[in-house]
Amino acid sequence: MSMSSPKSSIPDRSHSGTDMIFCNKTLYSRLNHAGMTTFLYFCKSLSLCNALIIGAITFVTPVYADRLAFGAGPAGGSLSLPNINISIGGDQGTGGTAVTIQILFLLAILSLAPAIIIMVTSFTRIAVILSLLRQALGTPQVPPNQVLISLSLFLTFFIMSPVWNKINSDALQPLMMNQIPQTVAFEKAVVPLREFMLKQVREKDLSLFIDMAKIQEPKDVSEVPTHVIIPAFMISELKTAFQIGFLLYIPFLVLDMVVASVLMSMGMLMLPPIIISLPFKLMLFVLVDGWYLIVGSIVRSFG
Repeated sequence: MSMSSPKSSIPDRSHSGTDMIFCNKTLYSRLNHAGMTTFLYFCKSLSLCNALIIGAITFVTPVYADRLAFGAGPAGGSLSLPNINISIGGDQGTGGTAVTIQILFLLAILSLAPAIIIMVTSFTRIAVILSLLRQALGTPQVPPNQVLISLSLFLTFFIMSPVWNKINSDALQPLMMNQIPQTVAFEKAVVPLREFMLKQVREKDLSLFIDMAKIQEPKDVSEVPTHVIIPAFMISELKTAFQIGFLLYIPFLVLDMVVASVLMSMGMLMLPPIIISLPFKLMLFVLVDGWYLIVGSIVRSFG
């Protein structure tokens, strides 16, 4: 008896796999062809746009050339553009060189303007006091630096407004109306700043810089050079700011000590006292209206 083997129930996948590969290759070739067609169409469109722009510049400009007059006057309704001539060390003799040096000096002054504002105004004291207040509260990032600097700047403008007004009336306005030369305007502008700094500077600090400058002992404060007054004024401002900051630290330090003592008496040695004291510091600062008191005290300290 011959045994016939049964037909396998597993389908033959050799042809189906070949057909699938062929279909994938066909689909890929079609997609590739479509992508290349789109890319070529985009390049043609871009070239067409470039050609249109170049053609417009080439053919439209001569048509309207009579309406464009570079450096011409307003006669005839033409579009007039101003003549701009920048020359350094030209054929203007010593006058042109002097003007160039003045422009360079002005640019240097503008670049040093932030440092000048810090040196000769109330900004130093205000910024240091607000920074120490933030440290005393235990919030080194709140308020942010941008807020503190902005508040310091606007308080500086408020405090220095009488000085700015005097500079404007005595020096700036006469200079703009060509009533006084630049040197006289500069001398008049320095006088209000010197008066403001001399009101705030300490005699001890001023004597220190007079001795280090090795200049003759002045008979009056008006004879003290400005370059001696400025550093003396700055260290006086720093000392005053540190004194006010120390007074601000005392109530918050007492509160920290009380909270630390209570936590130690309760046996909570692992709990940082600053976590518990921070809400009480903020509540105390809000209840006494701290910003009103501090800002008012800072402004009155310059009176």
